[in-house]
Amino acid sequence: MAGQQFQYDDSGNTFFYFLTSFVGLIVIPATYYLWPRDQNAEQLRLKSLRRVHGRCLWYRLRLMKSQQSFVPTLKKAALLFGWAVFLLLAYKVSKLDREYQEYNPYEVLNLDPGASLSEIKKQYRVLSLKYHPDKGGNEATFMRIAKAYAALTNEQSRQNWEIYGNPDGPGATSFGIALPAWIVDQKNSMLVLLVYGLAFMVILPVVVGTWWYRSIRYSGDQILINTTQLFMHFMYKTPNMNMKRLAMVLTAAFEFDPRSNKDATIRPTDNIEVPQLIRELGNINVKKKEPPFCYPYSLKARVLVLAHLARMEVSEELEEDQRFVVRKSPALLQEMINVGCQLTMMANSRGGFHAPRLVTIENCMKLTQMIVQGLQESKSPLLQLPHFEEEHLRYCISKKYKVRSLQDLVSLKDSDRRSMLRFLGEEKYDEVLSVLGSFPHITMDTKLQVLDDEDSNNITAGSIVTVTVTLTRKRMAEMFEKEQDSTPCLTEEAATTEEAQGDSSKTKTKVWQNKSKGAKKTAKSKKKKLTKKKATPAPAKTKQANGNVAGNEVVAAAATTTTTAAAVVKEDEDEVSDKGSESDEGEANKDSPSERDEDSDKQSDTEVDEIAGDDEEEWEALQQSIQRRERALLETKSKVTHPVYSLYFPEEKQEWWWLYIADRRDQTLVSMPYHVCTLKDTEEVELKFPAPSKTGNYQYSVILRSDSYLGLDQIKPLKLEVHEAKAMLDNHPQWDIPDTEEEDEEQEDSDGIEESEDDDEDND
Repeated sequence: MAGQQFQYDDSGNTFFYFLTSFVGLIVIPATYYLWPRDQNAEQLRLKSLRRVHGRCLWYRLRLMKSQQSFVPTLKKAALLFGWAVFLLLAYKVSKLDREYQEYNPYEVLNLDPGASLSEIKKQYRVLSLKYHPDKGGNEATFMRIAKAYAALTNEQSRQNWEIYGNPDGPGATSFGIALPAWIVDQKNSMLVLLVYGLAFMVILPVVVGTWWYRSIRYSGDQILINTTQLFMHFMYKTPNMNMKRLAMVLTAAFEFDPRSNKDATIRPTDNIEVPQLIRELGNINVKKKEPPFCYPYSLKARVLVLAHLARMEVSEELEEDQRFVVRKSPALLQEMINVGCQLTMMANSRGGFHAPRLVTIENCMKLTQMIVQGLQESKSPLLQLPHFEEEHLRYCISKKYKVRSLQDLVSLKDSDRRSMLRFLGEEKYDEVLSVLGSFPHITMDTKLQVLDDEDSNNITAGSIVTVTVTLTRKRMAEMFEKEQDSTPCLTEEAATTEEAQGDSSKTKTKVWQNKSKGAKKTAKSKKKKLTKKKATPAPAKTKQANGNVAGNEVVAAAATTTTTAAAVVKEDEDEVSDKGSESDEGEANKDSPSERDEDSDKQSDTEVDEIAGDDEEEWEALQQSIQRRERALLETKSKVTHPVYSLYFPEEKQEWWWLYIADRRDQTLVSMPYHVCTLKDTEEVELKFPAPSKTGNYQYSVILRSDSYLGLDQIKPLKLEVHEAKAMLDNHPQWDIPDTEEEDEEQEDSDGIEESEDDDEDND
């Protein structure tokens, strides 16, 4: 009876198979993920960006890093060593002898498969005479020959060989363990236990514990949980936060504390250099004793950020720390925006506390722009361009050109632009134009609708409104010598100015509105009547048809009123005469009943066709929206869009945007800011928010803000007309059963009962 056998690898051959597979599972994926990318491709990319970004700090640091970095070389050496070990093991395995070979009696007897019985017996006699022990042959060889002869001639042995591969029948199943026998040898037991205990009881728990302790301290965006709690505390405490307070909260993050982050450093020279920078910067709330603003790490980070915004030069040691703080700031400000949105949603759902004001969240966005460009809030956006200094701005803001923004500079004619920038040489002027041409120009189109509703254009109270915003990015170079449209999105300054003018006009109207309201209406009506009178001199025949009545009315009116009132009455007379003539013509041109039926049939057919066409369009739009959502869920877009031109930011940054809807009058968020990180050419974003619970007209704003550039924000008005929601039907028509049907059912039941009684009587 067959059994089972477990045995270790005495020869070590199976262990080499295991070792080769294990090394291959490590080396192949590591090569795919860790092999350094083509350095030539990176060099070519940097070379293509040199004309525009050559003066940027991040570009110069990237060039120095690529020239001085030895990490790619070390990675290549380690991976090549791993491949060498893998190939050596594979060569070793290929040279190993096969321990198991399939038993074949024809090979033992040196016969071809399918030989006849006579050939088998003849070959057996020849081999027996040669290898028989009595004839001086090898006993083991003769035993194999005899076993092979029996397997081919004996019916039972042949059947066992065909079924089990062995003439003797099924044997014991052998399981080999791919570990050498010396591992389980008693002499080496202590060493093996020591290695196992060190690997699985010391090294593995330490590695897992370190990873777990680090992971629970950070959020999904690699921000310390303590920092997120700090931001939430201060945004809850100060809903309306100005820029100075915001900078203090930002620099109090625990990422800048050496006790929480090993990358942050406090140097002994800080006691000398930081106070010197404080004196140069001026008032930065040094004496504030509120923790953690008074801690040394927070004060140092705040000084370095403010020095970066002022474009001040610092020492080499502080410059390294400043780059670390500036590099971390955009991610921290994004976390602060997320915290503000969370508090806003909590306040809207629960209530009980004040949500952060819109100005607080917008200040976070503005501070991100300022840090990326290294500019203070009051500075001109033109200073983002190379070779522009404070003394050069007087040429731009002169009465002749009045250039205060990047859009104004783009809209100038080339001759005027060249004349205004005459302080620049040819090379510098070309560089300024190439940099300005690389800046983004965004076109924003909005579409307002209520999805999954019968009437998608009808906005009812409490419905979920979807605003589909299509963003199209072009380069500023395409906008040179083109006038900007007057209707599209406004810049933030223009929008705020327009709102201020609107508010002031409304307040002025309230002062004198009650005094001259009637006079204003009569003046408007007089103007309208006069314009109508001048514009309609044609209908003279109709006036003649009713001339007597009209003449009497005009005379009477002239006797009692002024000439203006006469003109008004005359206009009324004209309208009456027009109506009369139209009614006469209608009576004269009445159609026959058959013609009216044909017209009504045609009209009904056209209405049916229009309804069917509208349904098809709505169905196609619904299918397209569903397909678009599915693609958005399955598709993973790269966040590499366009490199930002930044003279003082120490790291290459991609061009991203914030898109949201706000009520600027109430200073509240309507929809949460959506971080657009995949805008290369065109991007479609859906912003959803619940419609107000009260009916009426609402004025919102769709706002697009850059997280990298100053002066490129856009604001587009969004008018919302909210109607009353339809009343829900208590009883649907399909469940209304007519009384006649109920009576018929009762009659059928009664008939069935009478028939059953008659049958019982017949049986009796």
